[in-house]
Amino acid sequence: MDFQLYSLGAALVFHEIFFPEQSAAMALILAMGTYGAGYIARIVGAFIFGKMGDRVGRKKVLFITITMMGICTTLIGVLPTYAQIGIFAPVLLVTLRIIQGLGAGAEISGAGTMLAEYAPKGKRGIISSLVAMGTNCGTLSATAIWAVMFFALDREELLAWGWRVPFLASVVVMIFAIWLRMNLKESPVFEQVNAEEAPAQAAAQENTLGAMVKSKSFWLATGLRFGQAGNSGLIQTFLAGYLVQTLLFNKAIPTDALMISSILGFITNPLLGWLSDKYGRRLPYILLNISAIILAYPMLSLIVDKSNTPGVIMTSIIVIHNFAVLGLFALENITNGRNIRLP
Repeated sequence: MDFQLYSLGAALVFHEIFFPEQSAAMALILAMGTYGAGYIARIVGAFIFGKMGDRVGRKKVLFITITMMGICTTLIGVLPTYAQIGIFAPVLLVTLRIIQGLGAGAEISGAGTMLAEYAPKGKRGIISSLVAMGTNCGTLSATAIWAVMFFALDREELLAWGWRVPFLASVVVMIFAIWLRMNLKESPVFEQVNAEEAPAQAAAQENTLGAMVKSKSFWLATGLRFGQAGNSGLIQTFLAGYLVQTLLFNKAIPTDALMISSILGFITNPLLGWLSDKYGRRLPYILLNISAIILAYPMLSLIVDKSNTPGVIMTSIIVIHNFAVLGLFALENITNGRNIRLP
């Protein structure tokens, strides 16, 4: 939820709040730059907290990361604007975004690893798809609350105070998430490794940047994430901003489309998880990538054509979002050796 709240904020309102003295195009580029800073931080966070998770346990790391992300997201809602403190406003925004990104680095991999280690044999695909469904819940919540803001408030109200509401409201989700993490049991696989002296010593030697770089499955997982994460940023953030800021579409079009797509994701994700248990992960993933490539041009052509009705544009966003983002994410749980899984 935290990343999607920020991505829509960066795409649709931050350019006017934190970069008002820039041209519309430059303000949007700068707002997207603050969004991108979080992804750079995720790389660092993935290594730091991934390594920590393999040493001290998945539960402790997931508690730390959700707390970091939640606090930073809430603090964004109380930031002063450019009109109030000038250049320090975007500096503070980027700082919070970087800390948020550090925490996010091990969130998805950590949750996926933990569920995969809990999953019974033959059920790993559908159990691990719960991570995608959890992320989908966040996307749905974020798009829904932004949709309400755009519907209920006019432009002046939105820029004056309405943009803060989604970030301040996230404190409720943070408290609930922290409570869940505090009541988690440690992964049985980690406990087994930790209880065995020899594997524990091996983990200390194996859990290094060098070991990670030499891992074939690490590079495979990295390559898979490049495709899905790139599609996610393109469709959920850049495309939303492009439609509203460049093509002057109503803000409700991309937000409502992503909200509906997230609802459909509750069917897409477990279905693909079940298929991966039945036929393996490789075939469904390859077919989904091929489908996304084939659909990309016609769907995006329909989306940016201003002569099309909002219904056609929204349907196109929903289709490409489910194939190229939600579907791929549901099948991405690639696991390393048990001592170097979390990064």
